[in-house]
This record gives sequence, structure tokens and C-alpha cells, in this order.
Amino acid sequence: MKISTVKMFRSKAIKFFIHAAGWLIFLGFPLLFMNKTQETRSNSFIIIQSPFYWLFCLTYIFMFYLNAWYLVPKLVFNKKYISYGIIILLLLGCVYFLQPFDNLLENNLFKNAKFATSQTAMGSPGHDASIPNIGSDTASPGDKSLPFGPLPHQDMRMQDPRFKSSNKIIFIHQSGNIDMVGLFIFIIVIGLSIAISTVQKWQLTERMVVRAEAEKAHAELSFLKAQINPHFLFNTLNNIYALSVTDSEHTSESIMKLSNIMRYVTDEVTEDYVLLQSEIDCINDYIDLQKLRLGKKTQLNFTITGHILNQKIAPLVLMTFIENVFKYGVSKHEQSVIDINLGVDEKKISFFCQNPIFENGTSTNKRKGIGISNTKRRLQHIYPGKHKLNISTNDGLFTVNLEIDS
Repeated sequence: MKISTVKMFRSKAIKFFIHAAGWLIFLGFPLLFMNKTQETRSNSFIIIQSPFYWLFCLTYIFMFYLNAWYLVPKLVFNKKYISYGIIILLLLGCVYFLQPFDNLLENNLFKNAKFATSQTAMGSPGHDASIPNIGSDTASPGDKSLPFGPLPHQDMRMQDPRFKSSNKIIFIHQSGNIDMVGLFIFIIVIGLSIAISTVQKWQLTERMVVRAEAEKAHAELSFLKAQINPHFLFNTLNNIYALSVTDSEHTSESIMKLSNIMRYVTDEVTEDYVLLQSEIDCINDYIDLQKLRLGKKTQLNFTITGHILNQKIAPLVLMTFIENVFKYGVSKHEQSVIDINLGVDEKKISFFCQNPIFENGTSTNKRKGIGISNTKRRLQHIYPGKHKLNISTNDGLFTVNLEIDS
């Protein structure tokens, strides 16, 4: 739970920083554009103070998150395309009416014009005093330096159209003007918000699929364990029953060992992984129970090599093969040799078992293969790509080689 919480917090933090960095670049774009395109360099601080700057930025930020967080998830993903199209057209109409980019540009030009006029009046460096200020009220009617003669004070036809009078109000919407740059930015913002919302939907779907597969695998493993445990206990109880019928002195000892096995099966097998030592203890108890019924015709070789520390393994994954050894490798009439070997090191667990194949009756044949097939499926779920299982039945011998990366 803690790991998933940390991953979720890290994902949200990364997403926040990406959005913050993107909007900082967007907010800085108008400042860079204004300073690079104007003859008189704009003061960035003056541009930031302009309400048209914030009208430009907040308009697109609002439309981006409105589309990404509400319109696309609620309308597009629910296949309400007509409603979504109508709302997008309304937003497009808002951009057409507000003209955010043109108003920002025109307002900046207007302030630059005022700034240039004030600098000229103060005799700023770089202004040629020999060139009179056209349209100023200081030009005398007889000034021969004017190439076109005197101009009336109120005649604005020869002025630079950018230099608007200081008392003129800039309306938000100017009729007959289309803010093409603003509309183009609107299309980009809407496209990016659709793309981001779609990617987030895809990522959420992927997480849900992975979670569903994990839950399915967990449910299947629980079902396989439920099949293994009764099957295993059923065979062991049959062995103890046979000892009790013959009044064997080993009956009480067998019951104690079965108690240990049942404790292991009921308490520890509920986990996906158990300590390897616990699995080996269960195997030892099971083999001791089986030895009680073995005759002189069966030779059992059980060896463990390596250092057993804190390695873990899927419960009963080895017990299935050992149980199979005693089911099909023991005969009261023929000689048989059973070999079981377990090798352990820090990175790998190696298991080997081999037994002759004997047919032990109709009831046994009906249950033949259930444990093996279940174990194969469990290995595929728990150790995908981390195990090797080879089973062969050559020369009348059933041989199992299993390697698990620990």
C-alpha cells in the first residue's frame, strides 16, 4: 500500500511540474514576441501589467482545462459528439469575439507609441532634433523644414496608424477584424487538451487491465490451491487409515506429522510465497509419512544440497511432484528406486526427481495429472520467465527437472 501511494504521489508531482513548465513557456511567449518584433523594445513588466496580457493567457488556460477535464471525458468518451461540437463552436465564437492576440498586440503598440512620443519630447538620445515631430503643435506654419508644408493640428491622416491618441478607448472586439493568430492558438490548445485527455484515458485503461489481470491471476491461484490442498490431505489420510487398520505402532507419530503438515497448509499456504525452509519441513514430514508404508522393494534417495537462508518459494510447488513420485513410483511387487534432490544457492533453486511408472488402479488413474497441470499453471503465473520445467517419461521413468530463479 505504501509503495502504491508513493508511486501515485510521484506520478501526480511529475504531472504537475510538466503542466507548470508548459504554462510558464506559454506565459513567456507573448513577452518574447513583443520584445523581438517591435521597433521600440517593450518593457516586460509593463506588458505583464496589461489586462490584455492576462486576457490572452487566462482565456487559453481556461479553455484547455475545460476541454481536457470536462468536455472530453464527459462528452467525447460518452459518444456525445454533437453536444461536444456545439460547445467547441461556442468557445471558438468567444475567441473570435475576444480577439485575445490582436488586442494584446494592439495594446502593446499603443503603449510603445506613447513611450516613443514621451522620449522624443524629452530629447532622448538617438532622436534627431533636425527632424520635426510630425503632427506636433510646435511646428510653425512657415517652417521650411517640413517637406510637405504645414499640417493642421487635428489632421491625423498622415500619422502612423499605430500611434493612436492617448484618449482613445481600445474595444475588446473590433468589427471587421479576424484574429487569425488567436484562432490558430485556440485550435492548438484544443488539440493538445484532447490528446492529453486521450492519453490519460488510455493509461487509466491500461492500469485497469493490469489490475484485472492481477486479480484474475490471484483468484486462479486461490482456486488451484483449493484443488491442491484437499487432494494432498486426502492421500495422506488414506495412508494413516491403512496404518490404523493394521494397528501399526507408527500411527500416533503419523498423526503428529500430519498435524504439522495441516498447520503448514492452513496457515502458510494462503500466502503467495513462503520460506523455503518451511516448504522443506513439510516435505520431510510428508516423506516420513510415506516411508512408513514403503516396503523393502522401494529404495528412496532424498538429498538436499546448498545453503538454506531466507529464500522464498511458492507453497506446495515442489510437494506436488513429490506426491506424484509416491503415487506412481511405488510397487509392492517390483523393485523401484526413487531419487529426489533439492539444490539451493543464492540465485537459484534446482529440483530433480525421478521414479519408475507403475499403474496403481482405476481410482488413481482418474486423478492422474491434476496436480501436475495445476502446478504448471501456478508456475506460469508466479514465475513468468523465471523458471524452467522439463518433464519426461523416457524408458519407463518419470523425470522432473525444475529450476526457479530465487
